[in-house]
Amino acid sequence: MPSKYKILFITSEVVPFVKTGGLADVSSALPQKLQELGHHVRIVVPKYGAIDERKFKIHEVVRLKDLKINIGEKEVIFSLRSSFLIGPKTRVQIYFLDNPEFFGTRHSLYTDPITSEDYPDNDERFILLSKAVFELITKLGWAPDIIHCNDWQTGLIPAYHKTEYKNDPLFSSIKTLFTIHNMSAQGIFPKSSFEKTELPKDLASDKGILHKGKVNFLKSGLVYSDMINTVSETYAKELCQNKDFGAGLQTVLSKRKKDMYGIINGIDDTIWNPEFDKKIPQRYSAKNIELKKENKKALAENFGFDYDPKIPVIGMISRLIPDKGIDILQKAFPQLMKMKIRLVLLGTGDKQYHKFFTSAASKYSDKFSCFIGFDDELAHLIEAGSDMFLMPSKFEPCGLNQMYSLIYGTVPIARATGGLADTVQPFNIKNGTGNGFTFQKYSCGEMIAEVKKAYKIFSTKQDTWQILMKNGMKSNFTWMNSAKKYLDLYKKLTD
Repeated sequence: MPSKYKILFITSEVVPFVKTGGLADVSSALPQKLQELGHHVRIVVPKYGAIDERKFKIHEVVRLKDLKINIGEKEVIFSLRSSFLIGPKTRVQIYFLDNPEFFGTRHSLYTDPITSEDYPDNDERFILLSKAVFELITKLGWAPDIIHCNDWQTGLIPAYHKTEYKNDPLFSSIKTLFTIHNMSAQGIFPKSSFEKTELPKDLASDKGILHKGKVNFLKSGLVYSDMINTVSETYAKELCQNKDFGAGLQTVLSKRKKDMYGIINGIDDTIWNPEFDKKIPQRYSAKNIELKKENKKALAENFGFDYDPKIPVIGMISRLIPDKGIDILQKAFPQLMKMKIRLVLLGTGDKQYHKFFTSAASKYSDKFSCFIGFDDELAHLIEAGSDMFLMPSKFEPCGLNQMYSLIYGTVPIARATGGLADTVQPFNIKNGTGNGFTFQKYSCGEMIAEVKKAYKIFSTKQDTWQILMKNGMKSNFTWMNSAKKYLDLYKKLTD
């Protein structure tokens, strides 16, 4: 095992250059922490039109200019240009895959902003990303110990590595890790896309990269990578054991269960930390936890409620879709509104829920208020000003809001699934252990029972409630923790 790893990290989005979701945050934070720990990391990402090359000082590399590959019958010319991802403590080399036709003229990453449909040539765009990785290694003569692939956009890389490059000495000692951030996005294309990959013909089958007669990039990553991980331990088990989680690829996942690991994502404690948070009216810590109530006052004012320290405020920040438990919340609403609570919600999603919550805010204006949309400052105020935080998710690969809540002394009430099960420990009133409330069954009744349990402790045992808040505030969800777990995985992979 090398004492310092060389890691080539392949992703389709990275903060601060370009972002649609959590993958971009992971692709920025994890490489920086690995580099901080003394390892040598390089990142590859497409150069979309939205990336400002002057601002980020993106420049040509002579050896990586005007490279040629084939996508089926078509010759494609591209360059790999260079810059740095600059963090507070380190800088990581980043290569931008530059090709005007596939990436440079498009500001949107995966979907056409006019039609909201996936780009019809997404297969070719991400075949190019996969092939470009091997060109980069060949032209630089720099063989990483690990190629770390992320989500379907990189799913063909392990297949090329195991077939086209298996006899190439430069690639023989390289291992591939495939990380699933989003199981439901799989990169599914017509069978005719297979010709464009130029992979060996025997991969054009259900044993290879086809699933139900179509090319499936995510499946390719699952079948051909040396090791797989996802973003929490419980979600890794759920994927292998429960067909509801496998999004159609259950059989493939269960075959690979011995190679499947879970590592919870970290959170950025320079942004999410009540002691230093510039976006909240009153900073506080576990030592002066009573100052948290100033944020509760500001939250009440923001949503038009009278401040009452005796009435708990339950916060929610969520995409308004069934996977996040919004359907059981809707069913439970009349019962919740009979309780002596206040509920505030920030989020956007399905139109039916926009309509439901907007009308509920009029009907129950003394108890419920919502902001349909997204507002980062309001998200910080909800985390700091709420007493409890509700996450009734059906699936939750990792989840970040429960971690923010714990750090802010806002007690989570969550369904025990995925990353929620790994981070929220049920409170034991007898011995004062645990940091929140969880329910197992995906049902409106079980959710309400936990809200009532939390309400009872909040309203009758304030001293106990303080213990519960402080238990959460002791949590350590830093990226440094997660990075060390990835290093353990790399060690397993290369030993």
